[in-house]
Amino acid sequence: MNHRKTPSSANEQAGRPGIGPVAYRYFSDGQWHAARAGTFEDFDPWSGELFATAARCGREETEAAIAAAQRAFPAWARTSPAEKAGVLREAASIVERRSDGLAATMARETGTTLLNGRFQIRLVIQLIEQAAGWLYLPVGEVLRSDFPDTTQTVVRRPLGVVASFTPWNGEQILAWRAILSPLVAGNTVVVKPTELAPVSAGIQVAEILHEAGLPAGVVNVVTHGPGEAGPIADEFFENPSVRCINFIGSVPTGRMLAERAGAALKRSVMELGGYNPLIVLDDADLDYAVHVATFSAFFHQGQICLNARTILVHRDLHDVFVERLVAKASTLRAGSPLEEDTFIGPLITPDAVRRVDERVQDAVAKRARVLTGGTHDGPVYAPTILADVPEDAMVSTEETFGPVVVVRPVEDADEAVEIANRLGCGLTSAILSGDTHRAVRLSEGIRAGSVRINLPTIDDEIQAPIGGVRDSGWGRSGPHSLHDFTDRIAVTVQSGERRLPSF
Repeated sequence: MNHRKTPSSANEQAGRPGIGPVAYRYFSDGQWHAARAGTFEDFDPWSGELFATAARCGREETEAAIAAAQRAFPAWARTSPAEKAGVLREAASIVERRSDGLAATMARETGTTLLNGRFQIRLVIQLIEQAAGWLYLPVGEVLRSDFPDTTQTVVRRPLGVVASFTPWNGEQILAWRAILSPLVAGNTVVVKPTELAPVSAGIQVAEILHEAGLPAGVVNVVTHGPGEAGPIADEFFENPSVRCINFIGSVPTGRMLAERAGAALKRSVMELGGYNPLIVLDDADLDYAVHVATFSAFFHQGQICLNARTILVHRDLHDVFVERLVAKASTLRAGSPLEEDTFIGPLITPDAVRRVDERVQDAVAKRARVLTGGTHDGPVYAPTILADVPEDAMVSTEETFGPVVVVRPVEDADEAVEIANRLGCGLTSAILSGDTHRAVRLSEGIRAGSVRINLPTIDDEIQAPIGGVRDSGWGRSGPHSLHDFTDRIAVTVQSGERRLPSF
């Protein structure tokens, strides 16, 4: 079996087994277009079969999409909240109607399980419905002035064209987040989905918004083949109409894009990876802790930026906790992502399998112990738990995008926090304790964008700000993101004449 990665289609049938690959064009100015360079292939990571083909866009197509977004911007910025909300509510109803097909498409395009696909779609519907309400949030404030008859206000105004980079993991929810936040703020958007998920992470969102009545040019999608993102990124950074770079992805890529954005004096919003700790205190409920840890570490095969990468367990509970966690991990069903009871599906590409295995073997070579897993069957990597992992192992310092977690004993809560803060990343974290007040006090010392108490490290609520600190980036999701995609403009009004200095 050839476990490679390829493209998808332009209708709901594409996600269903037995349906042939569909050819997708790119979306610009409200229409679907062929790319001058033709198409590239997108493969099902489980079967290795061709899933779809998508347009190989370059600078020419990207420039046209940016021009369309720029033309659409003035009218969209002036469109009433009621009209915008109507489009979003219709989009939510379309997502709900197409939910089974969308989940199946994700399973075939990225190998995510139906469990995760449906989880994402529920979040997408909530996100769109809540975003319709963000349109009525205050867009400014009134300040006091030291001068008589003076009104000092600060208003938020949209930036213009936003370029959004969308990833393959969390493909639907993260694509909608990357599009809706700038859209609700009054901007227009050009989306560049990853070549590993052009359909789920971009094309389908454009299809749905177009069907919902979004005006032409407000959202545009340019896709590209493997290793061909450079010309699109170059156009984003060099085209003066693009005012903001919105990126969700890895720390190394985010660092490079942020440097280019700074050089071009463009705003950037970065949601980057994390090495997320889960702390189990000595008063935690063991059965619940094992359940939370299993979900945190292995959901979506460990390919979510919010997965727990290290579990820090009080020494008094450590041995029993590890025994139960190993037993639980061994019960997780692995296999086809299209089967209802599959919890562990394939990794996204053969290269991903190789990288995960290299990191596990690197840890073993440095005298780490594999408590369970450490093997793979084709594209499926077994849930893996490592102990006695030295600090210089790659899996101790780098985000490993796979079902691999490190378990470490700690003497007390202070040591757990010190280890949690040791690395530069700070995306999310979790604390499990029978004493909620104790956990809240402990959370004050953790340097991360989110601290979940008695919850998994993965716990999206749409109204909560998701985003990192330190090396995990800046900017937030949800209604808090509107500040990231607007300029604050001071407007001062003087009634009558102000006494000015004599000259």
